[in-house]
Amino acid sequence: MSLVDTDLGRAERTHPESDQRDRPRPELVVRAEQDTQRPGFHFVAPAGWLNDPNGVGEWGGVFHLFYQYNPEAAIHDRIRWGHATSTDLLRWHDEPIALTPSAGADAEGCWSGVLVDDNGTPTLVYSGHAPALGRTQNCCLATGTPDLTVWTKDAANPVIPGPPEGVDVTELRDHAVWREGEQWHQIMGSGLVGRGGALLHFSGPSLSNWTYQGALLVADELPTGGTFTGSTWECPDLFAPEGHHTDRRVLVFSAWDNGLTLYPLYLTGRLSEDKFVPDGPARHLDLGLRHFYAPQSFTAADGRRIQFGWSQEARPDAAAAEAGWSGVMSLPRTLTLAHDGTLLAAPVAEIEPLRIGTSEQRRVMSGRMQVETSGDQLDLVADVLIPPDGAFELAVRATEDLREATFVKLERDARGTTRLTLDRSRSRLASLTEGYDLTELGGTLPTLVNDRVALRVLVDHSIVEVFANGVPLTARVYPAETDAVGVLVSVHRSATANLTAWQVRDVRRGD
Repeated sequence: MSLVDTDLGRAERTHPESDQRDRPRPELVVRAEQDTQRPGFHFVAPAGWLNDPNGVGEWGGVFHLFYQYNPEAAIHDRIRWGHATSTDLLRWHDEPIALTPSAGADAEGCWSGVLVDDNGTPTLVYSGHAPALGRTQNCCLATGTPDLTVWTKDAANPVIPGPPEGVDVTELRDHAVWREGEQWHQIMGSGLVGRGGALLHFSGPSLSNWTYQGALLVADELPTGGTFTGSTWECPDLFAPEGHHTDRRVLVFSAWDNGLTLYPLYLTGRLSEDKFVPDGPARHLDLGLRHFYAPQSFTAADGRRIQFGWSQEARPDAAAAEAGWSGVMSLPRTLTLAHDGTLLAAPVAEIEPLRIGTSEQRRVMSGRMQVETSGDQLDLVADVLIPPDGAFELAVRATEDLREATFVKLERDARGTTRLTLDRSRSRLASLTEGYDLTELGGTLPTLVNDRVALRVLVDHSIVEVFANGVPLTARVYPAETDAVGVLVSVHRSATANLTAWQVRDVRRGD
């Protein structure tokens, strides 16, 4: 069957059954704003807890970002749908909360979902969390006013109350929804006991009338040789890649394993007779693993496929609670599919106007060089020539003595294999690392063309996003020293690099 993407038109605001608990306490906001680890040009919630992006899309020229939100504290509890709008993907305006728990199908949380256009009516398809009604989550609906600001929950909720009869699932939650002709389709994230992660397929004539069609894909049907995919597949996303006028599709899901958020994965393949037929094993979507999780994408009016992901914390829960906030949204990134099936990512072009002033340009032929441009909000672009046996290293958030520094490394062996690594072993003073995740992250890059790597590194306080020939790596770092703002670049063994550096505006504070 062919996939028809549910591209969005114009959306509206929502006033849920709001109460005082749907607004962050002023002291929580103050603590969040005063935290030096809080990003300045990435989207963050006003205060409290943020996780999965939901209902991302463009409606009538306005971009909408819904997200999982707890304004009461920096913990995952009684989740609502936060809502923000933008006309440029840079500056976001906080809107009223879209959904908040109420008696019935979502009494303990309005969990992840999507925004679809139901013949001109903006509609949220989301997971209700009501442990008193069932072990898993369920499928609920809410319809919005034309400006997407006021939402009314469907009186028939839940429209899918739980797992299909006789299907033994690990979990059931999260949605990808599309329409083909007069028929709606959706897949819900799940897992089958004894078989691994799964995506359950439902179809129906309306968003409130669904019939189970079977599993679209199950872990034990994947080609061999891939990475571990966990017990449950969360947050599915199914789309046609930009510029591909065939029946090829990209399927994204996040691997969850008995309470652990592992990493997002993707497959390319085709839909055939209500099944997804993959071209090969699942691949990592982002080499930062859990630091880019639960991604969701949409097709913009100009044809770009744009994706957001949740970058969860790598510091102790107590530190986040004290700071008054947890969770960052990645920069929006455009997705393209290479001929070899690699899904490539790049920050949206709208980010570039945030660069401040004239760039600093450096050519590095040997050894290590200090870069004059420094700070905790940076955009760094490097054209790296790295022959076999060559190496390149970029230190960011670095103190002068390198007691604290985060290292972006490119290393190529004699056979020509190139590895991208983010070394966080010195991202925080050794005496202050208890409870912090300093795990090294990385992986191999596709075969280089002309021995070159196009590298871009965006630093925003505690989040670092790296793109190497379109392969992304997202991570969190928390320097303790106030002077951990330096940048150093070095090359080894015949590698060379041209580096361009900018400081970046703080759009959150209106710079």
